[in-house]
Amino acid sequence: MSRTVLVTGATRGIGREVTKQLCAQGFTVFATGRDQSLLDALKKETGCFGAVCDLSDSDAVVALYATAQKILGSIDVLINNAGFNPGKEPVTAVDVARLDASYAINFRAPYLLCREALKEMSARKSGHILNVVSTVARTSLENYSTYSAMKYALHGFTLCLIKEARQSGVKVTGVYPGGVDTEFRDIDRPDYMRPESAAQMIIHCLNAPDDVVVHELVYRPMIESNF
Repeated sequence: MSRTVLVTGATRGIGREVTKQLCAQGFTVFATGRDQSLLDALKKETGCFGAVCDLSDSDAVVALYATAQKILGSIDVLINNAGFNPGKEPVTAVDVARLDASYAINFRAPYLLCREALKEMSARKSGHILNVVSTVARTSLENYSTYSAMKYALHGFTLCLIKEARQSGVKVTGVYPGGVDTEFRDIDRPDYMRPESAAQMIIHCLNAPDDVVVHELVYRPMIESNF
């Protein structure tokens, strides 16, 4: 029987490749992103379901999970992939709007989706939640305080979730990719990982044997040395 998956941040970069590869492997996917035209193209290419969602709206986030659950019947896998990088800037230049936007998308949205997923998955004592964090949460970089703080928060939350979810038979994986050559950056980085490769590593966790859970997956391009 095909497993069902909800993927956020699915219209670009890693999320798009995850969706493509999951559909190719027979998973039934509900994808979400901000751009309707990109989502429509993805649905046409892969046959996935989906809907646009503003993850900065907490009510919309909760409604998104309910919509995906209604269409899929149940959600076997949640992949919290969406992220927002407000850019490099010193602490003294950070304004409240960017701070709040980073909090809403990088931490609050995945937290709420995990909450909704755990309610459903715990009831049937099965399921898998993957939070795509970043290797930023394993180092410290100047001028990255806002993005790093939210990713550190997601990292800490994921560690707690691992222990709570295991009591109900639900797997949780924290995914920590290093540099990936996607539109997430303003410049091309061909020396970084290809999004196809980054996505393939995530799906390896889903295809692990039933008696195995990958709690943390850390991977980087060979060029990266901030560890």
